[in-house]
Amino acid sequence: MRRDLQIVGHGVGRVFLPLLVLAAMLKPAQADSATTQLLASGHADEAVQTLEQQISRDSKDAESYNLLCRAYFMMEEWDRGIPACERAAKLDPEKSLYHLWLGRIYGEKASRVGFLSAAGLAKKVRTSFERAVQLDPKNWEARVDLAEFYLQAPSMVGGGQDKARAQAQALLPLNPAMAHWILARIAGRNKDGAGAEREYKAAIEASHGAAQHWLHLAQFLAHADRLFEMDQALRTMASSPLDRPDALMDGGSLLLHLGRDYPEAIRLLRRYLESPAEEGPAFKAHDYLGQLLEKQGDRLAAAEQYRAALALFHGYRRAQEGLKRVEN
Repeated sequence: MRRDLQIVGHGVGRVFLPLLVLAAMLKPAQADSATTQLLASGHADEAVQTLEQQISRDSKDAESYNLLCRAYFMMEEWDRGIPACERAAKLDPEKSLYHLWLGRIYGEKASRVGFLSAAGLAKKVRTSFERAVQLDPKNWEARVDLAEFYLQAPSMVGGGQDKARAQAQALLPLNPAMAHWILARIAGRNKDGAGAEREYKAAIEASHGAAQHWLHLAQFLAHADRLFEMDQALRTMASSPLDRPDALMDGGSLLLHLGRDYPEAIRLLRRYLESPAEEGPAFKAHDYLGQLLEKQGDRLAAAEQYRAALALFHGYRRAQEGLKRVEN
């Protein structure tokens, strides 16, 4: 899920070619690259507009439908994204990635509906993830998502810890760090805190100290109310190899929600905005920064961050609410 067209800067005031001109200048492969970069840098509004124009010219462009699905996923607009994901998988049913994203967006929708609807969607989630793995057994992200489904879902819709553990074993030669992460999640579900901690630390070792896995340990420590150890894990994360930039955003968000070390949270988020990723859209990072600055009493700086979020995604409700608070 990641990035050829250079777009400079991550705040308000970027200069873009008008979308119609951009689309006319780019060949289809270049357009895919450009819109992927828009997604990677959190430009949700521009991405949706560009992709809708691309689809209007070519209604059988599976890649554009997949990217449109991912844009709506980023915007948390599951009902608008599901048809785009379904269309991509229908147009190119042999592509593992399309089934992976279809499963992801079904899963997000399932977590927000009633029991009966969720049960039906859960079966679609399982089918999509299993198909993604079947089409590409080396797709470790699909195996991770499938394992997480098996771990979270009840047996009546195909869940089960034995199935999650089998996916962890299959992940060992593909991505050993994520295999240990799955094993840590299984131990956590079984109230085995010591076993979970061992596996989170094994994931750090297997990843050669990558930031993402220090974040996972920090989240575990936070859940265990071991907050001073969590602080140390986050400090180590900040100086570790940055395998996933969104680990910085998630670390800042964790400190924000725990009400701890706001200056460090701000540093993490500002660093994240130097190299944002699709998995943690920049408009959310700006919103978190706005909240932190607001809590510190800097309403002008907070307003600037909320406006930066809305420049990327004009319908982002949390930033709208934040801007309204600090401007009143």
